[in-house]
Amino acid sequence: METTDITIPNKKADINKQSFPVTGMTCGACASSVESILGHTDGVKNASVNFASSSVLVEYDATLVPEDLQKALQAVGYDLIVDAEDPAEAQENLQKQHYQDVKQRTIWSAILTLPVFIIGMFYMEWIPGRWISMLFSIPILFWFGRSFYSNAWKQAKHGKANMDTLVALSTGIAFVFSVFNTFFPDFWHDRSIHPHVYYEAATVIITFISLGKLLEERAKSNTSSAIKKLMGLQPKTLKVIQNGEEVEMPISSVQKGYTIVVRPGEKIPVDGEVSEGSSFVDESMITGEPVPVEKSKGAEVFAGTVNQKGSFQFIAKKVGGETLLSQIIKMVQQAQGSKAPVQKLVDKIARVFVPVVITIAIVTFITWIMIGGDDALTHALLTSVAVLVIACPCALGLATPTAIMVGIGKGAENNILIKDAESLELGHQTNAIVLDKTGTITKSKPTVTDWHWEKADTYYQQVLLAIESQSEHPLADAVVARLKKDGLKPENIQDFQSITGMGAEAQSLDDEKFYIGNQRLLEIKNIPVSSSQQNQSSKWSNEGKTVIFFANQSSVLAILAIADEIKESSASAIKTLQDRGIDVYMLTGDNEQTAKAVAKQVGIDHFKAEVMPYDKADFVKELQAQGKVVAMVGDGINDSHALAQADVSIAMGKGSDIAMDVAKMTLITSDLRAIPKALKLSKLTVQGIRQNLFWAFIYNIIGIPIAAGVLFAFNGFLLDPMIAGAAMAFSSVSVVANSLRLKAAKL
Repeated sequence: METTDITIPNKKADINKQSFPVTGMTCGACASSVESILGHTDGVKNASVNFASSSVLVEYDATLVPEDLQKALQAVGYDLIVDAEDPAEAQENLQKQHYQDVKQRTIWSAILTLPVFIIGMFYMEWIPGRWISMLFSIPILFWFGRSFYSNAWKQAKHGKANMDTLVALSTGIAFVFSVFNTFFPDFWHDRSIHPHVYYEAATVIITFISLGKLLEERAKSNTSSAIKKLMGLQPKTLKVIQNGEEVEMPISSVQKGYTIVVRPGEKIPVDGEVSEGSSFVDESMITGEPVPVEKSKGAEVFAGTVNQKGSFQFIAKKVGGETLLSQIIKMVQQAQGSKAPVQKLVDKIARVFVPVVITIAIVTFITWIMIGGDDALTHALLTSVAVLVIACPCALGLATPTAIMVGIGKGAENNILIKDAESLELGHQTNAIVLDKTGTITKSKPTVTDWHWEKADTYYQQVLLAIESQSEHPLADAVVARLKKDGLKPENIQDFQSITGMGAEAQSLDDEKFYIGNQRLLEIKNIPVSSSQQNQSSKWSNEGKTVIFFANQSSVLAILAIADEIKESSASAIKTLQDRGIDVYMLTGDNEQTAKAVAKQVGIDHFKAEVMPYDKADFVKELQAQGKVVAMVGDGINDSHALAQADVSIAMGKGSDIAMDVAKMTLITSDLRAIPKALKLSKLTVQGIRQNLFWAFIYNIIGIPIAAGVLFAFNGFLLDPMIAGAAMAFSSVSVVANSLRLKAAKL
């Protein structure tokens, strides 16, 4: 029997996974359309749109080329950026251009709307005013507001409707009806009806909604800044040892196994292992801890971290997308993209509301044509237009943004900067809060918290000051600051030497030797530690403090405890949150002992120590999987992934720029007591939105049937479209007034 070798294709190798910038998306419904179109394209396995970053992650067969995907979207009015050298830069330029375009359109729309509004409200019977209003309205609707009509058409082609649909229909019909009444007023005069125009209603709606779009675009334009800053942490060039000489090369050319040189103050370009030299490296972007980590031969170093005072060489182990920094960037992008674009509440309502209103208007027209008698056409036109005018989305459109705007303003008054509406809406649902330790619960500045001197001798304190002033150890600065606080000046010393991993030694001018460092240093130098000193050291260590010893050749002169102090407000803020039934967790890259001590002091029962950035994000995911709405509070680069993953993200104002960019809220004062205030503000804002929507709906529920003419059978009353326009304006005013009540609320 003949055997045939069967090659099983590698499915993974045949599938490309790539992210593309998308242009032409203006709303959540657009994002859904792009996702749906690409998802149904032959050869595409999956498509996931991130509306915030205007990008789509596509898994597709290797037989397809990006141009095929591009053509599929171009056919329905969207586009993919596939041929640019730097797609991200091209997208950024397009976003900036689009934002400026929306800004210009909104400004000009507002300028032209003002005279139309004045004429419509105060000079409605002035005949020349109608012609002036029409001339001003044309560019407002069909140039500056053209996106509403184009988007409505896109939705209609796919059998969908959103707020743009209702805006386009209501403003378009109001305009056409007004133009007819401007050119042919006698049509109504012959029927003893006064012809009104509604240019101001159409233009005001366009301007209001355009302003909302502008604010939305502004928020979107800032979403990628965190990624850009993370990418900026990696240097563009590095120095490599080749043939015994230093050679500078671009980071894109570096390969595994290269020997790389890092000097004081430089960023480490790729992940690797120290091969020669030693230094202290600031790894706060990974661990969040403020104290630099000592690096000597065999120690791991990571891209994006900053070398402090020493120079060293290391062997490149991970380059390009393999580095920890690249992984952090990737994880932040995925976390941001994993959240499906949240449809605005109004858009969700519009899915039902728009078809219902259109149906009512059509039914109204047909009904009056059938039963209207001699004035059938007149009554049919007036009532159907009145239905569309009274159902104009101004009140609905203002319900959410006015409450949000007042809420954001109220937050700013209380030192809470809120970047988007989503977090403000979600905040009141939060039932779990994850806190970073360093810089969030603590001050992120090591200080000498305790010390015990065996002999209160100023001379010894001056010697200690002199030694620590020359030391490169990061904790030395805390000792120097404490001693200088007492007005001490350094004593003259000589023969200063740093002892790697243990401390330092020096000699006075009269040849007395002094040592400063950990207990291991004392053991090596055979300096005895008394039982009382040992007990004191153990006590401070159990409190999560770093203990250092100062000694001469024969005995311990002083014991010092150094720690990152807890903020005065932390304990009370955490208790307030717990009293509201919110679970509070603490995550830190610090050791277990320190984490336990800090958690105990502030009253936190649940904590995790020695966690990496991805561990924090995974922990947030675990809580979300349990059905919890999670708020993450952090201040460092290491928190950025978890902040992006959380439902509500809060950054400390004194933290890193990247954390503040990723987070949707920022506490200006870094006072944790602002968190309960932010969550209460969210609750009040959401209540305001619900009240606004209730009144907007009540108005429509009552107004639409009257506009349709249900009262005509009882008392012969037909609602004039002008009155319908006034009612629409009143509903808007009532919504705004209700939102403004939030300003007086106490947080």
